[in-house]
Amino acid sequence: MTTIIGVRLDNRTQTAIDFQKTLTHFGCIIKTRLGLHDVSENKCAPNGLILLEVIDDVEAVALKEELVKVHGIEVQTMKF
Repeated sequence: MTTIIGVRLDNRTQTAIDFQKTLTHFGCIIKTRLGLHDVSENKCAPNGLILLEVIDDVEAVALKEELVKVHGIEVQTMKF
């Protein structure tokens, strides 16, 4: 089974540090990380979407629990 965790950051400049610390802590279970956000020459979007493919469903639950503790983050899970 493949598990994808989708993370939406509402204010990337304020949530990015805590978000990155959490990803580093769970780095061994993250197989793929894809970040999506709007950018242009004059502006970097304040929000973003990150997709994480994880390899351990048990640890994925723990990762999700830690991510939802960060203010300004929404987390959803897809399983295939």
